[in-house]
Amino acid sequence: MPIHSTYRCQDIIKLFNGVFADTHNTRLLCALCDGRNGALDEPVYEPANTEHGYHQIVFAHGYFASALHEIAHWCLAGKARRLLEDFGYWYSPDGRSRELQIQFEKVEVKPQALEWLFSIASRRVFVASADNLAGEKGDDLAFRLLVSAQARAYFLNNLPPQAALLLSQLTLAYGGQVTLDQLYWPEESGSKNTL
Repeated sequence: MPIHSTYRCQDIIKLFNGVFADTHNTRLLCALCDGRNGALDEPVYEPANTEHGYHQIVFAHGYFASALHEIAHWCLAGKARRLLEDFGYWYSPDGRSRELQIQFEKVEVKPQALEWLFSIASRRVFVASADNLAGEKGDDLAFRLLVSAQARAYFLNNLPPQAALLLSQLTLAYGGQVTLDQLYWPEESGSKNTL
């Protein structure tokens, strides 16, 4: 699959904000582009407050994939969770124990499944991430299998409404077409025939 030649964070910001800024009072921001990177090592979701009258999805380091991942979390959060910082979820940074890693992976399956669909629509390579480089090693394959099963479930059933809208906009902007065959890891090659 050819990769689109320009993946600037400003492109995904413009696309997301064009779709959701008015309808959901939500803006995508890049900490690096906005000069906030020194104060922000991790991405964050900030609901509207007295400093800014709109909700903010702030992704760190200017990475296109990071933007897609943070948007996926937003697409999954309901109305009530969108009123809470980081959607009210706990976060434990890299270096998690095995027990914390298992909890972390449970909440990452759905967002990473959506990120995979968004990546394909954007003609980008998706890399599942258990995001625990300094912590105890887990079963990466087991996590990736959960992500692929969830991605196929989203593809075959209904996506959350905001995710469906964004997926169509990414497809229009970048030309990627999601197919069921793309939602398998190489280790699952024999599984394709069982659906």
